[in-house]
Amino acid sequence: MTELTCLAICWRMERGDGVAVGLTGHDRDLVVDGLVHRAAPGMVPSAVVRSEGLEADTMEVAGALTSAAVGEDDLLAGRWDGARVAVFAVDWRDGSGRVDLGAGTIGAVETKAGGFTAELLGASAALDRAVVEETSPECRAELGDARCRVAMAGRRRFARVLGVEGAVVTLDAVEPVTNGYGGGRLRWFGGANGGMIAAVAVSRGTTVTLRAEPAFAVEPGTLVEVAEGCDKSIATCAARFGNAANFRGEPFLPGVDLLTRYPGA
Repeated sequence: MTELTCLAICWRMERGDGVAVGLTGHDRDLVVDGLVHRAAPGMVPSAVVRSEGLEADTMEVAGALTSAAVGEDDLLAGRWDGARVAVFAVDWRDGSGRVDLGAGTIGAVETKAGGFTAELLGASAALDRAVVEETSPECRAELGDARCRVAMAGRRRFARVLGVEGAVVTLDAVEPVTNGYGGGRLRWFGGANGGMIAAVAVSRGTTVTLRAEPAFAVEPGTLVEVAEGCDKSIATCAARFGNAANFRGEPFLPGVDLLTRYPGA
C-alpha cells in the first residue's frame, strides 16, 4: 500500500488504416504494452458510466488538437471515424496495475476553439441497431463480402493518378467494363490522403468520379487501388457476376404502392 495515488489515465486509439496512437493525461510519456503513450495533459475524460443493463455505455473525451497526435485536418477528413479506442488507468511509475475503464469506437466528433470532443460508443451501442433487415428490391450485401461471395482477388487493381479536378480522378488504367468502378471504392496509398478510402459514384474509361472531393491535395503519380463496384440490381448480379443465387434482395416483391391501387386506376 502506497501513501500516494500513482494512477494515470491512458487512451489507445487504432484507426482503420492501421495507425495506433497512445496518449496519457500524465505529465510524461508512458510505455504500456509496447506502445509509447505520449503525454497529453489536455486530454480529459468525462465521467465513466458502466451498467449491467442493456443501455448503451458511452463516454466522452475532450482534448487539445495537436498536429503530432490528433490534428483538426485528420478529424475533419474522417481519418478517426470508427476508430477503436480503449481507455484505462495504470500506475505511472512502471505501467503496471492496468484497470480498463471503457472501450469502443469513436462516434460523433466536434471541433471548436482549438480543441475537440469525441464520443466513445461502447460495445452495447450495437444493440441500438435494427434486429432484422427490411425488404428491398436492391441487394443488401456488399460486393465481395461473406454474403455476396463474389471473389474480389481479380477485381482490385492498382493505378496511378494522372490528375484530379474536383471529385473527378483521372487514372492511367481503363475500367474493365462500362461503369465498372461505379459503386466501388478507391483507396489512397500515397500522398496526404494515404490510408483513406473514398466511395466511387461512377466511372467512365480512365476517370472515376468520387462521391466527395479528396480531403487533401493530390499529386500526380499518387498510387491508388480501385475496386469494382455493383449497382446492387438483380440484372447486374446475374449478367455481370453470375451470382444471382446469392442475391440478397427481393426484386419481385410488390412494393407498398400495391396498397394504393384500386380498380380502374
